[in-house]
Amino acid sequence: MEVLLRRFLKATPIAFANAFNAQAKSSSSSTYSSAKFRLPYAAVAAGISGGLSCFYFISSPNIAHSEQAEEGGSRNIALNPNKWVEFKLQDTAIVSHNTQLFRFSFDPSKKLGLDIASCILTRAPLGQDAEGKPKYVIRPYTPISDPEAKGYFDLLIKVYPEGKMSQHFASLKPGDVVEVKGPVEKLRYTPNMKKHIGMIAGGSGITPMLQIIEAILKNPDDKTKISLLYANVSPDDILLKQKLDVLAATHPNLKIFYTVDNPTKNWRGGAGIISGDMVVKGLPEPSDDTLILVCGPPGMMKHVSGEKAPDWTQGEVSGLLKEAGYTEQMVYKF
Repeated sequence: MEVLLRRFLKATPIAFANAFNAQAKSSSSSTYSSAKFRLPYAAVAAGISGGLSCFYFISSPNIAHSEQAEEGGSRNIALNPNKWVEFKLQDTAIVSHNTQLFRFSFDPSKKLGLDIASCILTRAPLGQDAEGKPKYVIRPYTPISDPEAKGYFDLLIKVYPEGKMSQHFASLKPGDVVEVKGPVEKLRYTPNMKKHIGMIAGGSGITPMLQIIEAILKNPDDKTKISLLYANVSPDDILLKQKLDVLAATHPNLKIFYTVDNPTKNWRGGAGIISGDMVVKGLPEPSDDTLILVCGPPGMMKHVSGEKAPDWTQGEVSGLLKEAGYTEQMVYKF
């Protein structure tokens, strides 16, 4: 447990690691156990890798164009955008009733090769088709470990009862392998591309937001302001909350507003789904220097921004964002 936890903390900002160390000394810290070790819930919950926001790749994958892609891989990069690569499971931990942490290892001299903002594709065998050819289930996930880390990457995955890929992950044992391809580019972020970025995330839709937030905050030359509206079912479902709170407390250009469907007695954030009032008060005004990012379950997407088009392009903006005056050029749907 101590070794894995120390390695995991290396993938988090220093301020977050310090906050974790302080909280770990408190008797009020919640813990969840696995067969091998115990991990503090809030510390390990540095992100959640959901597959809800990236299904467009099935019909139109946007594999990142880079030197790595052109050469079919790089000597210093573990990922390959043109072929499936096996990564070995090093260890696992149960974080909550439906969330697990998975650490995969590879050549310690290499980096994973993840771009901002991008995800990886994972696949697992799913029997055979009518012609006897192998079938696969393919799902995207966003690693929560530092993109600059060498030799490993971490996935934090919600395990759904009917989730074919998440159930496959839950069945893995240390030493088993998972096939991975990527990175798959979603939004190509460049420093200072906009003066103010607004974000609306629901549940595991926080993952691509975290990629961009951390890229901005760790770059002293990036002066972008960030405003995040983060919706969840209950306070206990906000797996990122401690990390986000530390980032907001140490970076004045990051503002966060939480809202939950089922608030507890002591809850101090918003109550209910994302509303028009939250959008007006919590996000930057519509302008050419504004970009609003949206990621969450289909119901939230429809309510806030409208879903993507049938061909998985961005489609028209509707919902709360249209009512607030945002145009297609000001909104990006993950």
